[in-house]
Amino acid sequence: MPTLAAPRVVNISDLRLLARRRLPRAVFDYIDGGADAEVTLRENCRVFDDVMFRPRQAVAVPNCDLSTTVLGTRVDMPILLAPLGSSRMFYPRGEEVAAREAGRAGLIYVLSTLSGCTLEDVKAATDRPAWYQLYLTGGVDAARSGIDRARAAGFSALVVTIDTPVAGMRERDVRNGTKELLGRGVSMLRYVPQFLARPRWLMDFLGDGGLMDFPNVVLPDGSPLPYADVSAALQRTTVTWSDFDWIRTAWDLPIVVKGILTGHDAQRAIDVGAAAVVVSNHGARQLDGVSPTLRALPEVVAAVDGRAEVLFDGGVRRGSDVAKALALGARAVLVGRAYGYGLGAAGGPGVERAVEIIRTDLIRTLKLLGCAASADLDRSYVDAPPTWTTGPG
Repeated sequence: MPTLAAPRVVNISDLRLLARRRLPRAVFDYIDGGADAEVTLRENCRVFDDVMFRPRQAVAVPNCDLSTTVLGTRVDMPILLAPLGSSRMFYPRGEEVAAREAGRAGLIYVLSTLSGCTLEDVKAATDRPAWYQLYLTGGVDAARSGIDRARAAGFSALVVTIDTPVAGMRERDVRNGTKELLGRGVSMLRYVPQFLARPRWLMDFLGDGGLMDFPNVVLPDGSPLPYADVSAALQRTTVTWSDFDWIRTAWDLPIVVKGILTGHDAQRAIDVGAAAVVVSNHGARQLDGVSPTLRALPEVVAAVDGRAEVLFDGGVRRGSDVAKALALGARAVLVGRAYGYGLGAAGGPGVERAVEIIRTDLIRTLKLLGCAASADLDRSYVDAPPTWTTGPG
C-alpha cells in the first residue's frame, strides 16, 4: 500500500501518478482518457485558469462552513462522488469502497448503472443518502427493473444521463485492445502483457472474480448484461425527452438530468420534471470539441433561473476549482476522476485522500478569499469572461 500522506501525495496529480503505476494501461486509460483528440478533456481542466479570484482582504475567517443542502439533503461539503462505471476494475468491490468513503465524509455517492457491484450492496455500504444514475442499457424493461430495485434499496434520487446515444470514440481504448480483450479470442494475446506487468493489480482483480458483468442490468432472459455488450446496448437505448413520461411514472422521487451544456436543454429538463440538472460533458468522453463545462455553467444557471438546482461536473482537481464553480452558480460539484485516481491508487485510503485534498484546498481558498462559508460564494468573488453569461439565441 503506497503512503498517501504529504509530502508524497500533495495533490490529485500525485494520486493519478500512483494509479498509473498500479493499474494496467487499459484500465488506467479507461479512467484517464477522453474522446477523439481529447481537446475537451484538456479544456475541462484548463478553463479554470480563465477565472480569477477577487478576494476580500483583511478579513478574519477562523472557521469555514462547507456544508450545504442538495435536493434537501444536508452534505458536509459541496461535492458529490460522481458515477464512475466499471469501478470494480479499479479496485476490488470498487463501488462499495467509494460509497463507504463518501458516507464517512458526509457526502452523497452516485452509483452508475454500469457498476460491477449490485446496487443493493452499494447502498448498504454507505450510511448517507445515495443516488442512482440511470442508463437505458438493456432496454426499457431492464431500466424499469433497475428503478424498482433502486427505490427498494433506498436510493433517494434518480440521475438520468442524456448524452450517450452512442459511446464516444475513445482512441486510447482502441490502441489498448479493449475490444480484443473483451472478445477473449486469439487476437487478445498481444495485449495481455500489460496486465502481467501489474501483478499486484492482477491478483486483486482475479481474487475479486475477474472480468465482471453488470448485475444492475438484468436482461429479458434473467441474466446480467455482459461487460462486452455495453457499446451495442447504448446504441439501442437512446434517452429522449419523451422517455421522461414513463420515468416519472416509475420514479416518484427527485429526478436529476445529467449531460446539460446549453440553456435550451436546461429548460427542456425542467419542463420534463427535473429537480436538478448537471452541467456535464460526460468527462469529455463523448463528443470532443464541445464546451468545457465551466464555460457552459453560467448560461445554464441563467436559463434555470432558480427553478431547479444546478450541479456541476468536469475537470475538478482542486478545492479552488470547486470554489470557482460555486461562485459561478453551482450548488454543488460532482467529482469523478479525482476520486477515481485515488480508488485506482489505493482503494478506500485513496478515495479518502482525494476527498481530504479537495476539502483542505477549499478551506484554504475560502480563508484567502475572506469568505466564511462556501454557500456564500457568488459572482462577486470571481472575474470571468463576460461572454460566459449567456449563450447564442
